Amino acid sequence: MAEQIVGILDELKGEEFERFTFYLNDEVLQGCGPIPQGQLEGKNVTGVVQLMKSFYDNNMVKITLEILKKIDRNDLIQRLESNPKMDESVKRAQDDLKTHLRRKCQCMFEHGHRILLNKIYTELYITEGGSGEVNNEHEVRQIETASKKQTTQETAILCNDIFKPLPGQEKPRTVLTKGIAGIGKTVSVQKFILDWAEGKANQDIDFIFTLPFRDLNLEKERAFSLMQLLQHCFPQMKEIKSVEGDEVKMMFIFDGLDECRLPLDFQSKAICRDVTESSSVGVLLTNLIKGNLLPSALLWITSRPAAASHIPPEYVHQVTEVRGFNDPQKEEYFRKIIKDENQASRIISHIKSSRSLYIMCHIPVFCWISVRVLETILSKAENGDLPKTLTEMYTHFLLIQTNVKNKKYHGTDETKPEISESDTEIILKLGQLAFLQLEKGNLIFYKKDLTESGIVASEASVYSGVCTEIFKKECGLYQEKVYCFVHLSIQEYLAALFVFQTCVNENRNALQAKKYRSDRVQLSELHRSAVDQALESKNGHLDLFLRFLLGLSLDSVETFLRRKRNPIVTFFQRLRTQPESRSESIEKTVRYIKERIREESSAERTINLFHCLNELNDNSLVQEIQNSLRSGKLFDKKLEPDQCSALAFVLLMSEEILDEFDLKTYNTSAAGHQRLLPVIRNCRKAILNSCDLTEKCCNIVASALQSSNSPLRDLDLSYNNLGDSGVKLLCAGLMSPGYELHRLG
Repeated sequence: MAEQIVGILDELKGEEFERFTFYLNDEVLQGCGPIPQGQLEGKNVTGVVQLMKSFYDNNMVKITLEILKKIDRNDLIQRLESNPKMDESVKRAQDDLKTHLRRKCQCMFEHGHRILLNKIYTELYITEGGSGEVNNEHEVRQIETASKKQTTQETAILCNDIFKPLPGQEKPRTVLTKGIAGIGKTVSVQKFILDWAEGKANQDIDFIFTLPFRDLNLEKERAFSLMQLLQHCFPQMKEIKSVEGDEVKMMFIFDGLDECRLPLDFQSKAICRDVTESSSVGVLLTNLIKGNLLPSALLWITSRPAAASHIPPEYVHQVTEVRGFNDPQKEEYFRKIIKDENQASRIISHIKSSRSLYIMCHIPVFCWISVRVLETILSKAENGDLPKTLTEMYTHFLLIQTNVKNKKYHGTDETKPEISESDTEIILKLGQLAFLQLEKGNLIFYKKDLTESGIVASEASVYSGVCTEIFKKECGLYQEKVYCFVHLSIQEYLAALFVFQTCVNENRNALQAKKYRSDRVQLSELHRSAVDQALESKNGHLDLFLRFLLGLSLDSVETFLRRKRNPIVTFFQRLRTQPESRSESIEKTVRYIKERIREESSAERTINLFHCLNELNDNSLVQEIQNSLRSGKLFDKKLEPDQCSALAFVLLMSEEILDEFDLKTYNTSAAGHQRLLPVIRNCRKAILNSCDLTEKCCNIVASALQSSNSPLRDLDLSYNNLGDSGVKLLCAGLMSPGYELHRLG
C-alpha cells in the first residue's frame, strides 16, 4: 500500500506537498501522534511515506485521506478510495517482479565490467515533439543536424516524467520515443524500470512489463493469450489469473520498434478484447496499441526514427525524441566514467579539438568508444598524435577489443598484443556479416545470418568475444540467441574493412555484381563505385560506410599506427599481400569527389563528400573558403557552385549559430544559391527575398523548417515566384509539430 500512496503523493507539487507534510506534524490528526518536524525536513515523497509507515502502519490510508481532504485534493481521494488494497497474490507478484527487475536493471556493462547504472547514469536530453512520421535520413546525418545548440523553445522532459501530462494536455496513454541507434533509448528504459523497482518514481504504476521486439520476433509463429505471454515472459505472474479491470495499473514497454519482424496490421479487423483469448503476438500487440485490449494500460514504444511511422499517428498520444547528450552532458559523462580528473580533462580537450568527433559524441555509444580508446592510449604514457578522424578512432577500438579477447581467452600480455591469423580470419568474417546485413538494412541477425558468413553459431561466444563489446548476443524468450553490433557505425566500419580487403586481396569489387576480373581492380575504381552508390542512396545509408572505406585506404593510417609501434599495422599489411603505392589512386579519388561536388545539386550529399575529403586529408576547398572568410575577400569574387558547397559545409559545421544569413550577399549563380540554402538550418534570421527561388528550393527550405531543433525564427521569402506547389511545401514545413516561426515575410 505504501507504493500506492507514493504514487498518489507524487501528484502533489511544491506548496501542496509542503502543506501535506505540515499536517503530518499536527497534534490533532486522527488522534495519532505527530511526526517530528525535524524528521520530515528534506524528505522526498518516498522518504515521507516511509516515515508514515513507521509511525502509523495500518492507519496510513486513513491519515492520507484526511490530509488530502484538508488540502482540497478530492481527485486524489477518489483515486485512492477506488483502488483498494491488492489481492495478496497480486501483491506477491508485484514484489517478486520488482525484485527481478531490480536485479536485471541495476547493472550495465562498461569496458567489459558490470557497473552500477546509478553510478554512471547521465540524464539524456529528451524533448517533446515530432510527428512520428518516417525519417529516412542516415542517422549520422541526423545527429550532425541535431548537434547545434538547443533552442529555448524546446520542451525538455526528464526520463521519469515521460508519462506526466504537459501543460494543457491530458495524461498520454501511448508514448512513442524516437532516437537513433546508440542514442540511449534502451538505457533510458532501463533507468525508468530501475527507479520504479527501487520505489523511487512512478509508484502509481503497479506492474511494468518490458517486452523488447527482438524477443517477440522469436514468437512470430506462435499463438498466446496476453496472460499466457506475460506468464511465460515473467514467471512471477504465474499465480495471477487475470489483470483486467482498473484495480491494477499496468505499463507495457516495447523497446526497438525498428527491430520488429512481426506483422503489425492496423487495418486488420481481428479484434481481441479478452486477456485470456489466444491469438498471434502481432494481433495482441496491435489490439493493445489500438486500445481494444487493456485500454487503461500505459504503453511506451521506442523506435529509431525511420521506423516510427509503423504505428499510425492516431494511436500515439505523445511523441518524444531522445537527442542523446547535449554539450554539458557530454562533459558530465566523461567526468563520471573517467576516474582520473587530469586524464578526463585531456580527453575532453582532445575531443573538442576535432569537430567531427565532438559532433559524434552526441551519441552516448560513441562517447564510450572514445573513452575506451583514449584512456587505453594515454594509460601507456605514449606521446604523439591521438586519433583525430573517425577511421583512426574505430581502428584503435578494433585493436583494443581484440586484445581484450586474447587476454581473456589466451592469457596473452596486453602490453605486448599481437593479432594472429585466426584473429584476422574472424574479423573478416564479422566484416562479411556486417556488409551483407548492411546491404539488407538489418541491424539484428539470427543463426542463419551467421551461417551465411561462415560463422558457426555454436561458437558464437568466442566470435563475439573477439570484439567483446563490438558484437554481442542476447537471449530471447526461449533462450534463442539474436546478434547485433553495438552500434550501426561499428557495423559500417567492419563492412568497409571487408570491402577493402576483397578489393586488395581477392581482386574483386564487392559493391558490384561481377565477382572477379582478370585484370587488377584498382582502388580508385572501388572508391568510384562506393561514391556513386552513396550518392544514389535515397536515405544516405552508405554515407558513413564510404567515409570508413576511404579512411582505411590511406597509407597514413598505417603510418599513424606504426608511430605507436602498434601491432594492428601487421594486420593491415596482412590484408595487403600485394602492396602497391596507393597515392595515385587516392589522388584520382580526390579528383573524382571534387567532380561530384561540382555536379551534385543536393547539399546533404555534398556535405558528406566534404567529410570524405576530410578522411582523405584533403581540405583544400574548405581551407580556400576559410581563408577568404578570414581575409574578407569572400564577397569580392563570384563563387562557383562547388565553392558555395564548401561555404555551406563550413557554416553548418560551425559551433556558432548565425544571427543573420542574407543569401543575396553572396555573388553566385542560381545553382550556387541553392547550394547555400541549407545554411538556414543554422541561423536565427534568413533573408531570402528576391532570389528567384524555385520549387526545388522551397523543398530545401521546408526541410529546414521541419528540423525539430531549428533556431530559425525570422524568414523573409518576399518577391519570389514560389508557385502553388512551392507554397504547399512551405506550408507543410511551417505546420511541423512544436515549430514556431515568429515572423514570415
